[in-house]
Amino acid sequence: MDTALAPKVCLRGQVGRFVLHYFEMCIPMCIGFAVGDLIYFSIAGLLGYSEPFTELPVLSVLVVTFAMTAPMTAWMRYRGMPRRATWEMSATMPILAIILLTLGWLGVMAMGDLALLMHGLMMPVMLVPMALRPGLYAGHMHHAYA
Repeated sequence: MDTALAPKVCLRGQVGRFVLHYFEMCIPMCIGFAVGDLIYFSIAGLLGYSEPFTELPVLSVLVVTFAMTAPMTAWMRYRGMPRRATWEMSATMPILAIILLTLGWLGVMAMGDLALLMHGLMMPVMLVPMALRPGLYAGHMHHAYA
């Protein structure tokens, strides 16, 4: 008697893969903001801005958004993630930037705090698209969501 058994799904293994995937995307983001901030602060300093996050808040949010999103997107593509999932994940960063800039323009938040908030919120916000596709990020189903 030949009975094919479905592989047993281990919740701990799925959570582990989800967390690993999350940190695999956080690493290029951290490298991106470290290098991006270094370059941005150097150029801003040469142009006479000693505190670019407070003196150039809109530009700073845009620079932080690009510096963190670009390496994460490149890493996802390198790892073979589907284009749609990569686009969804990458889109969360500019959406966050638009929300923060709007709150700044409305006076709800200080404009000078927005770039630092971007640094702190981008990685947690990345969990939103991940939570919407747990099978993709917790398993080996990359191509099922292409």
